[in-house]
Amino acid sequence: MTRVVLVDDHQMFRSGVKAELGDSVEIVGEAGDVDEAVEVIAATRPDVVLLDVHLPGGGGVEVLRRVLGGARSGPAEAASAEQAATTRFLALSVSDAAEDVIGVIRGGARGYVTKTISGPELTGAIGRVAEGDAVFSPRLAGFVLDAFAATDAPSIDPELDQLTQREREVLRLIARGYAYKEIAKELFISVKTVETHVSSVLRKLQLSNRHELSRWAAARRLV
Repeated sequence: MTRVVLVDDHQMFRSGVKAELGDSVEIVGEAGDVDEAVEVIAATRPDVVLLDVHLPGGGGVEVLRRVLGGARSGPAEAASAEQAATTRFLALSVSDAAEDVIGVIRGGARGYVTKTISGPELTGAIGRVAEGDAVFSPRLAGFVLDAFAATDAPSIDPELDQLTQREREVLRLIARGYAYKEIAKELFISVKTVETHVSSVLRKLQLSNRHELSRWAAARRLV
């Protein structure tokens, strides 16, 4: 049976995933932030890590960097070299944004599926990743191939880099016309938290309102 660590900062979502997977895999550990994820992965040596892209402490990319990239800041990272050969990562995220997908794949993940995936489909994806295959949600597969083949792949944007990953996610949903309540439901956060993120984004980008924000995002093809 495939041994899995589940990394997501929402306890209710982790419980839902475990219920969907049932007895098809063995959940050997859980984590809700970057530091906890690195520690649990090092302690359990799972076959597959189901990794959320947006996590407190630096996001899924930071987990990949610390586990696979050799940035050993303490005992938890001591086994990273061996871990790189034995554990595979499958991103499981609400986000389908270019920078999120490309970021985790470049970081070392073997696949990327969105949270609309069904339980049986997720079980199959975990099994395929454990065997060494690359797995993507159908809608993302063509995009990933195009993104890595293109000569105009997304470049570093100093303004965008000011934003946290959660702020970027809120920014994209605002630009798509989502109401605050819809964003809160989509991201499993409160309306007040959405308002806080929007205010932070406007301040960092020196914009006045959500209409300017939408134009800013559209100009960078983030919508």
